[in-house]
Amino acid sequence: MNGVELFLLGRTLMKIGEQAMPQAESGSPGSVRSVLVVLGDLVSHPGTTVGEIAARTGLPQSQVSTAVARLQEAGSVDTRPDPADRRRRLIHPAANPSARVAEVRAATIDDALAAALADPDGAAPHPDTLREVVDALDVLSRHLTPAVATRARARRPGIEAR
Repeated sequence: MNGVELFLLGRTLMKIGEQAMPQAESGSPGSVRSVLVVLGDLVSHPGTTVGEIAARTGLPQSQVSTAVARLQEAGSVDTRPDPADRRRRLIHPAANPSARVAEVRAATIDDALAAALADPDGAAPHPDTLREVVDALDVLSRHLTPAVATRARARRPGIEAR
């Protein structure tokens, strides 16, 4: 596998992940990807600021602000004034996650993965194929965590972890 193949695989996995997530009731604008990137960073760095998230993720500050607003609306995060600079807000994962957070956490990839692996005529994939792919994804998720992407980005300036 080369870098292009890995990149395309990553995009395919993101698309399947987006399909697996339950739709929000509100039609809030903004990218699901940027919300997830911001949330992943926030879980690793609670008590952080929009600017710090932008610096770590490579996302534009405006996109991070929009993602934080969506996460706050969904009950996923809380913000409070920064005691060192009252103009800034510190962002934390919510102490009591909302029903939306529980809904997203409970969603599985089963249907989205089966749809992605279906043959061109729409016939369901063989159960062994599904099991093999799920097992491979489990291995990848254990080894290729968001922290790995952050470390890789830090080692290669100019490469954005998105």
